[in-house]
Amino acid sequence: MAETVKPLTAAMKTEEVVDELDQCVVQEVELTVPKTDDPTLPVLTFRMWVLGLGACIILSFVNQFFWYRRMPLSITGISAQIAVVPLGHLMARVLPDKKYLEGSRWEFNMNPGPFNVKEHVMITIFANSGAGTVYATHILSAIKLYYKRSLPFLPAFLIMITTQFLGFGWAGLFRKHLVEPGEMWWPSNLVQVSLFSALHEKEKKKKGGMTRIQFFLIVLATSFAYYILPGYLFTMITSISWVCWLRPKSVLVNQLGSGEQGLGIGAIGIDWATISSYLGSPLASPIFATINVTIGFVMVVYVVTPICYWLNLYNAKTYPIFSSGLFMGNGSSYDVLSIIDKKFHLDRDMYAKTGPIHMSTFFAVTYGLGFATLSATMVHVLLFHGSDLWKQTRGAFKRNKKMDIHTRIMKKNYKEVPMWWFMVILVLNIALIVFISVYYNATVQLPWWGVLLACAIAVVFTPLIGVIVATTNQAPGLNVITEYVIGYIYPERPVANMCFKVYGYISMTQALTFIQDFKLGLYMKIPPRSMYMAQVLGTLVAVIVYTGTAWWLMAEIPHLCDKSLLPPDSEWTCPMDRVFFDASVIWGLVGPRRMFGDLGEYSNINWFFLLGAVAPFLVWLATKAFPAQKWISNIHFPVILGATAMMPPAMVVNFTSWCIVAFIFGHFVFKYKREWWKKYNYVLSGGLDAGTAFMTILIFLALGRKGIGLVWWGNADDSTNCSLASCPTAKGVIMHGCPVY
Repeated sequence: MAETVKPLTAAMKTEEVVDELDQCVVQEVELTVPKTDDPTLPVLTFRMWVLGLGACIILSFVNQFFWYRRMPLSITGISAQIAVVPLGHLMARVLPDKKYLEGSRWEFNMNPGPFNVKEHVMITIFANSGAGTVYATHILSAIKLYYKRSLPFLPAFLIMITTQFLGFGWAGLFRKHLVEPGEMWWPSNLVQVSLFSALHEKEKKKKGGMTRIQFFLIVLATSFAYYILPGYLFTMITSISWVCWLRPKSVLVNQLGSGEQGLGIGAIGIDWATISSYLGSPLASPIFATINVTIGFVMVVYVVTPICYWLNLYNAKTYPIFSSGLFMGNGSSYDVLSIIDKKFHLDRDMYAKTGPIHMSTFFAVTYGLGFATLSATMVHVLLFHGSDLWKQTRGAFKRNKKMDIHTRIMKKNYKEVPMWWFMVILVLNIALIVFISVYYNATVQLPWWGVLLACAIAVVFTPLIGVIVATTNQAPGLNVITEYVIGYIYPERPVANMCFKVYGYISMTQALTFIQDFKLGLYMKIPPRSMYMAQVLGTLVAVIVYTGTAWWLMAEIPHLCDKSLLPPDSEWTCPMDRVFFDASVIWGLVGPRRMFGDLGEYSNINWFFLLGAVAPFLVWLATKAFPAQKWISNIHFPVILGATAMMPPAMVVNFTSWCIVAFIFGHFVFKYKREWWKKYNYVLSGGLDAGTAFMTILIFLALGRKGIGLVWWGNADDSTNCSLASCPTAKGVIMHGCPVY
């Protein structure tokens, strides 16, 4: 009997070892990601090329088109991920099953079988390239539209393409540590994996019900038809500030009620562009995140801002209560162009004569909150995820670590991407950027050593931030660090500051995007070389379309971004570019020392760094003091402090509308209609995005380009209904159209 038991026990032990090897380190991955692969599934199909490149081009055009609008709706890759499913199945039905270029290296079949999930993933990678904005477009807008300087097309295009491709080099350097280990699990990818699984399961239509595809088409058609109201016929519903109607001649009531220029009490927008413009789709926000964002928004807008304003901190009453503008000491707008010399540097004598730049107190506080968010994120991750982070990082960087099951499958079935592929792109990019900095120095202002310093910052922070994002889904922004560093080292040069920021910060962001896509490819078992090709080609196509669209709009729309010359009801006010321009003035032209340093009025804003570091520590202490109170650990100060990071350019009406919709779907629908939410929630979001985008473009091409407008009270905008909301309330300050106190 004993002899029988021994081999049985040994077999059981062997089975346990095998099971342990197949187990994922992270439980969420174990439950979500399938451990199977079919290497025979076709990937680089005709359908994939048509739909992938089509999605990339459409999303690039649409997102750049919306970039300059008052409500800059952003169409995400998830919208395309859902929209291409019926098109893929349709192509599988109608395309001929025929081989072309048979016998040659380029042989292909237009219809190799049913539309499969690997094709779908590749299409989504192309779509993600188009959905991810080309941040360097801000530089084009700032130079051409705000600084009113000439910018040749070639250096502009080179800046845009190098900022996007530089991230490939950093991604190649760190992919072994941030992609292959199971400890680096990239939580947001699990949403994509789940959605792919749901979209490719065989779905039977229930009696009286609808399939996801039918529901998507109905939502798309409905939102397309509806948007003619907020987009053209009845634009007032983009921001209904009804409180202003109660006492239209009262500055206080206007300040309280305006959804775009004030505190927006009671303001709401019945318009998907208003709801999702700055914060993304509210249907994709979990209730935990929604509550934290709402708390942060309420605290900043309805507690901190009124207290600072009515206590007149930093002479708050001299300026509008809510504004991203730059002002003189007397409350009038600051003429930035007057303090720039012929070399595009700060004219110190003129600056001394004109006086220092002032901001609205709200704008100053939002900068402080940016400082606080950065330090709070670091301390929060260290305290709440520090031990896990250390274990996962140690496990990921150990040489003799156990290989993750998904990595083993990929290495067994597919060829890896050689490191030299990444290095060639990296070396060529750095060489090209140095060439730009030398040959076009009068345009970009950034010296060659500034390029190398920006690269050094990106190299140091990419693995650090990468580990944090890969394990906690929290991404601290480096834009403040890059602006601060170059602003102190090389002040009075606005374009140098902007270029340094995009090379130091955006290249790291791009690297993490590429790495995250590689991890998605690993989960979905996509051949790495095919994934690499899709990322490179998708990025190249996206840059070309973004640049071309921006250049076209700058030529097509008279006075683009110039609110002083645009019609009062114009949509082309460029709020995001305005904030970027103001930042280039604050950090680049004037410099942080004159704003936040020993020479500046706003030096006390630096205390927000300490505030951000202390806040998570207090929560951590509370969790230790009251371990039974589980709700305390849900207080997430990086989210609370960073809730209003998009304000400005985002307005109060964007937040109030977003919070209401996010709470309805994240709490009530999720809790009481769980099956409906599971089946239709993301599909609804994608349909609303697509329908709104298509109608907006149609309105512009058919009516907007020809200047055909509709004038009636239903198209009066917030600046008309709440005309006194931006008025100063300090004694003796004179502003056109405002009462003098």
